[in-house]
Amino acid sequence: MVIKYLKLRNPLAKKLLFGMVLLGLSACNVPTTESANSNTQETQTAQPVSQQTPTNNQACNLVKNGFGSQGKVNLRAEEVVTGLEVPWGIAFLPNRDMLVTERPGRVRLVRGGKLVSKPVATIDVTDSGEDGLLGIATHPNFADNRFFYVYYTADRNGSQVNRVERWRLSGDGLSASRDRVIVDNIPVAQYHNGGRIRFGPDGMLYVGTGDAGEPPSSQDINSLAGKILRVTPDGQVPPDNPFEKSPVYITGIRNTQGFDWRDKSTLWVTDHGPSGDLGRRGHDEVSVARAGDNLGWPTIYRCESGEGLVTPSIVWREALPPGGTAIYTGNSIPEWKGSLIIATLRSENLQRVIFDPKSPQKVSRHEVYLQGKYGRLREAVMGPDGELYVTTSNCDGRGDCPSQQDKILRITQ
Repeated sequence: MVIKYLKLRNPLAKKLLFGMVLLGLSACNVPTTESANSNTQETQTAQPVSQQTPTNNQACNLVKNGFGSQGKVNLRAEEVVTGLEVPWGIAFLPNRDMLVTERPGRVRLVRGGKLVSKPVATIDVTDSGEDGLLGIATHPNFADNRFFYVYYTADRNGSQVNRVERWRLSGDGLSASRDRVIVDNIPVAQYHNGGRIRFGPDGMLYVGTGDAGEPPSSQDINSLAGKILRVTPDGQVPPDNPFEKSPVYITGIRNTQGFDWRDKSTLWVTDHGPSGDLGRRGHDEVSVARAGDNLGWPTIYRCESGEGLVTPSIVWREALPPGGTAIYTGNSIPEWKGSLIIATLRSENLQRVIFDPKSPQKVSRHEVYLQGKYGRLREAVMGPDGELYVTTSNCDGRGDCPSQQDKILRITQ
């Protein structure tokens, strides 16, 4: 089943907040939001919430100045390959090959430490702002079925949509063919398209989306925007999803490009703070989230709290913003074991976030690495060799694109 539109009955959403949201936003002339299909529906909010006021929540670490202290662990960044154009995601194959997405629409192959010149696949994408070919993930049983998944922006009958598709890699790994659409009609805009896709410990596919410039949609469970979605590898809605017959798994997100699993049921989720929308700026965040959680956008931001809403664990007043995110599980950098590593764009660094083991929603400290050495950093992902891999994003129109273009780095000691 391809998910193209939703018309849901959610027992958790009997009390609607939408009227209150519209009242609070009307002074900002924010338009009302349509649900994921082409017909306007009444907005159904993910959870009832009350009017919020800023609080000094002790569980939330507000970084008021800069990005954090310089890390003390010695690192070495090795260049794996160069010559890429806005590499957005990396998927590792059983034979240690890599599939890499380039935002203009190419899936590239890295084999034996070298970038193969001919793309594995070229996908017809719309490429403006932050859309294009974004995330990539391989099926848990890739060795048997050769399936991989991509998130990209498509032109459908003259209108843009974000979608997730499944492709099959050829036996020699040098080409691929389209198999089927998995999730369709994810709202799209010039900015806030999300795009990270990953398979979880439960074998389900998780899809991070952005609010597509319509903040109220993050609270609307009839919309695929501003969410983390959860579907089966074939695109079905799992029966144990928190909202009835809906792929929606976590709500209240502005624009996530990174998440990873602390355990089988708990995710650490990064989210972009506002860049002028609703009169707010900065305040990128990391939150601890589980099935059905509401991360609060746009009702709360910063370290605010509210009934039924998740207060972030750490917030940076100055915009990072966060790209790919991975829990460090390797042995090359033993001091990092269990830390959350975040690639950042504007701030051009790696963030290491350490959570308190006795209070898993509380950040005990955080550190900065590689500050300014490699420019904008997009993806951060653990490889099968136990090493951390990071991509640069200096050719995306917001950085200084060098003659070698963007690259993949392996972070070790």
